[in-house]
Amino acid sequence: MKPFLFLLIALFALSLTLTGCDQSNASAPQQAQRQLTIFAAASTTNVIEQLALMYQQQTGVKVMTSFASSSTLARQIEQGAKADLYLSANTKWMDYLQDRNLIAPKTRVDLLANRIVLVAPTSASLKSWQSLEPLDNFTDKLAMGDPDYVPAGMYGKTSLTNLGFWDKIASQVVPAKDVRGALLLVETGQASLGLVYATDAAASRKVSVVYALPQSSHQPVRYPLALRDGTSNEAAAFAVYLQSDEARSVFERAGFEVIR
Repeated sequence: MKPFLFLLIALFALSLTLTGCDQSNASAPQQAQRQLTIFAAASTTNVIEQLALMYQQQTGVKVMTSFASSSTLARQIEQGAKADLYLSANTKWMDYLQDRNLIAPKTRVDLLANRIVLVAPTSASLKSWQSLEPLDNFTDKLAMGDPDYVPAGMYGKTSLTNLGFWDKIASQVVPAKDVRGALLLVETGQASLGLVYATDAAASRKVSVVYALPQSSHQPVRYPLALRDGTSNEAAAFAVYLQSDEARSVFERAGFEVIR
């Protein structure tokens, strides 16, 4: 199925959802029970929560959310956790579920793009770096998502390896369970530097961007979205909503690049 054909089907589902909002008051109790669940990468927490609330206000459909590292969420789904949609911060963990027939592959779309940046506590008043050369003399802690599992950490390790700095700072890395955990370590001063997404840095007043890693130094940061097999019309409709112009505006204000 072509992506646009999936959109047509899901748009029909959306029309059913919106039509339901105009039914008589007698159906209100039934509408209150309509809900769906999205598992989404931790870096999308703020924006998905906002869109979920907007969608509920418009349709009456309650969007339940679960945020964590993409790896954690994928394994929860593999173990039977209920999720109607999955939004990953990289293609690896979406591939992981697709290889196990745990998503509907024809509904899969690359929704968002992001960048990896090096941040420091705002209180440190560090000036922007022109390169990563200051890492040659870095002796403190560098926070990042666990580079073995967390997408932001995986991107970061690949970049630092390709740029020739990983072996120099690997012993100083403090791995976090997800990118928001890495951000928190920098915000609280437990690490003097951190690798996070540009959108995470933009959402925090406690960190400042020191350096943006060259996009050519790692795989493109992509956020694929997919439905689970057998999910409801409500879930399909919400997937369409996440690709709407209204959602695009919200994503872009948060600093994401919308690529659908």
